[in-house]
Amino acid sequence: MRIGLVSPYSFDVPGGVQLHVRDLAEYLIAHGHYVEVLAPAEPDTPLPPYVVSAGSALPVPYNGSVARLTFGPVTAGRVTRWMERGRFDVVHVHEPISPSVSMLAMWAAEGPLVATFHTSNTRSRALLAVGPMLQPGLEKLMGRIAVSGEARRFVRDHIGGDAVIIPNGVYVDRFADAAPTPRWQGTNERPTIAFLGRIEEPRKGLHVLLDAMPKMLAACPGLRLLVAGPGDPKAVLYGRPDAVVAACEFLGPISDAEKQSFLRSVDCYIAPNTGGESFGIILVEAMGAGAAVVASDIKAFRAVLDDGWGGALFANEQPGELADVVLDLLAQPADRAQLAGHGARRAHRFDWSRVGADVYSVYETVCAAAIPVLDKSEVRPIRWWRSN
Repeated sequence: MRIGLVSPYSFDVPGGVQLHVRDLAEYLIAHGHYVEVLAPAEPDTPLPPYVVSAGSALPVPYNGSVARLTFGPVTAGRVTRWMERGRFDVVHVHEPISPSVSMLAMWAAEGPLVATFHTSNTRSRALLAVGPMLQPGLEKLMGRIAVSGEARRFVRDHIGGDAVIIPNGVYVDRFADAAPTPRWQGTNERPTIAFLGRIEEPRKGLHVLLDAMPKMLAACPGLRLLVAGPGDPKAVLYGRPDAVVAACEFLGPISDAEKQSFLRSVDCYIAPNTGGESFGIILVEAMGAGAAVVASDIKAFRAVLDDGWGGALFANEQPGELADVVLDLLAQPADRAQLAGHGARRAHRFDWSRVGADVYSVYETVCAAAIPVLDKSEVRPIRWWRSN
């Protein structure tokens, strides 16, 4: 097939949707398909050969975070030209309700059109603002995918219709086979726990983990907290006890290869996210790497961890309970190893060998159902919506 994938979020900054689109493209290419990805990107951003830039993006508050999106007449023209050149058998847009490239592609596309919904935010101001503009595009969707039960409920309650659940994918072997990095590995006296994410973003929950540190350090003075991801450490450590500051090691942004080794090295991975998550790809990556996972009991994380079988859960935004769960695992190596083993088996449910095949079966279904009324080179011009 000739497959066009569309990411609404900029490839300048790593994120779950961008990684999902990239990995899906590589899975499909490896299976013999022609794939192009359209996504925002700055002119000097190194891009894989299959990615086409839709232009520079601007930071926009979206879904409890700040997303880099691009929108407007110039971008609309780029989308139309990309469609015309691509002559795709199927177009697959991600997060079609975000005010960015995916929405424009949904309006422009004719023929088989698939959308994946990643969000579970039921209070999206952006959705309220663009709701009337979405309907013409949503009516053209022939296949709808939701990455989780939470995302599916969002589709049912706020978009209308239904969606098949296909989770985000991970190349599990890349994490399972990664070489540990000695400086990140723990010992009995100095175990290591890890956090990865945008450190200043409240919903990622680093503040909850830092609030749990005094209790953990009182019981385990040698504990090391390794923090990877963008952000200013001074901002999150301001006012914290000296012992907590001394126990934290900030690594900054890390590459994919470093992430694999990072998760392979630590004793426990901590996911203290407070909400706004529809899946939790980092949990799968940590499980695949063999780390014991400890996560807040938000619905999306409970689903990924199979209600605590693949990783330990603690009450959301309760640092005392988080500390107790981590200390119990650190004190019981056999229990920690058993939990990590369960997680490693659970992670294979999300391997691209399964997820990619499920996505491709959606493509086959919508292509078989499509009525070829237009030549592939015909693309309906985008209607540029204006408020009266």
